Amino acid sequence: MRPRVVIADDQELVRTGFRMILTARGIDVVGVAADGAEAVATARRVRPDVVLLDIRMPHMDGLEAARRILAELPATRVIMLTTFDLDQYVYAALAAGASGFLLKDVTPAHLAAAVRLVGTGDALLSPSITRRLVERCAPAAAPRAEPAPHRDLAALTPREREVLTLMGHGLSNAELARELTLSEATVKTHVARIFAKLALRDRAQAVVLAYETGLVTPGAVIPPTPPVPAPGGGPPGTRR
Repeated sequence: MRPRVVIADDQELVRTGFRMILTARGIDVVGVAADGAEAVATARRVRPDVVLLDIRMPHMDGLEAARRILAELPATRVIMLTTFDLDQYVYAALAAGASGFLLKDVTPAHLAAAVRLVGTGDALLSPSITRRLVERCAPAAAPRAEPAPHRDLAALTPREREVLTLMGHGLSNAELARELTLSEATVKTHVARIFAKLALRDRAQAVVLAYETGLVTPGAVIPPTPPVPAPGGGPPGTRR
C-alpha cells in the first residue's frame, strides 16, 4: 500500500524530516502545512489517506483542524503529533475520530509503519494504551457527573455490549477470545458489528465510547464471566 499523506507541523525541520523519512520508505507525501488552517485547506484540496497533524500550531490548533478534516473527509485518517506523552488534548482528538497519536521522537521505522497501519483503516494505538490514555486524560478533558448517553447502545445485543466493555478494558481480539471462550473469528464478527452499529472508525473510538457511556470506569477491573448452566440441569459450563 502507498498511502497519500499530508504533514502539518509549524516546525519546518519536523515537516522536512518526516517527509524525507516517508518518501524514502515508499509513502507519498502529497502536501505539507505550517498551521491548522493550512492543514485543513491542503487536506480539502488533495484528499489524502492520512494526515499527520501537530496538536499545537498557530492560527488553528491541531484539535480543531482534526475536527474539520474528519467532518469533511470521513475516509481520511488523522494521526496526532505531540511532544508530550499522553497529552490531554489527544483524548479529545481520539473522541473526535483521530486514529491515534505519535510522539515527535518516533523512530523512522515506527513512523512509516504507523502511517501504513492507519492507512489500512486500523487504529494506531493498542487497546491497552488507548485505555490508559482515556483513564488519565478523560476526567480533565471532559468532566461530568453522569456518563454521556449514547442512544445507539440500545442496538447492541448483550454479547456485543459485553465485547465492547472488554474492549474498553484494553483486551485484544485474542484476549477477548480467551476470556469469552470464543474463536477469534467470532470475536472479529462481534467487533465488526459493534463498529457498524455505533458508527465507529476503529478500536480507539470504541475504547473512548466505552468510557464515555459508563461501560468502563477508571480503575475498574475486568468483570468476571459468569458460568452458564449446562443443558439438562448438569453442572455449570463455560459461557459461549
